Amino acid sequence: MSAKSDRLLSTLKLAPVVPVLVIDDVATAVPLARALVAGGLKAIEITLRTPAALEAIRAVANEVEGAVAGAGTILNAAQFEAAVEAGSKFIVSPGTTQELIDVANDHDVPLLPGAATASEVMGLREEGYEVMKFFPAEQAGGAAYLKSLSSPLAGTLFCPTGGISLSNARDYLTLPNVVCVGGSWVAPKELVTKGDWAGITKLAAEAFTLKG
Repeated sequence: MSAKSDRLLSTLKLAPVVPVLVIDDVATAVPLARALVAGGLKAIEITLRTPAALEAIRAVANEVEGAVAGAGTILNAAQFEAAVEAGSKFIVSPGTTQELIDVANDHDVPLLPGAATASEVMGLREEGYEVMKFFPAEQAGGAAYLKSLSSPLAGTLFCPTGGISLSNARDYLTLPNVVCVGGSWVAPKELVTKGDWAGITKLAAEAFTLKG
């Protein structure tokens, strides 16, 4: 396993759940990340789905002790480089293109590339990737589908994301080819809007207890 894969894996193993965040107001980024870290969830994926995302990544990377800030929904090289410049320690993509693979090869920051089929996984393995995002997890076949990949594609590890909640996370975390899951349920919009950071810490602590 490459040094970049090792670093990515060590980040993903910090907790069984990686929060997947859509941040609309950069002012909420730091208290939200602190609440998640207080609950034990240190690796935090901030998706590039809003204008506030890059500044949110920068704020979390600079101001939240214990947090490992990552960037999600990275679709091209320009976004990859902007996320790295903002302080991202890992990059997550919903799928994979040659452009993303090429830019990832030029950086030390590891990429968690998305895959949803056996062919996509095989293609990424040919590029040297052993750790991938399985997305959209529930819609692409769920835990049963991912379990079926574990034998023919042995040695590949996944972070399933998409449609995962407290009620089904354990179905994935018990699989031998799952290192963690990604989920947004630990930071519901209504709690963020209210600034209920204690409530989010409680949800994070609950998620942290999920073990395979």
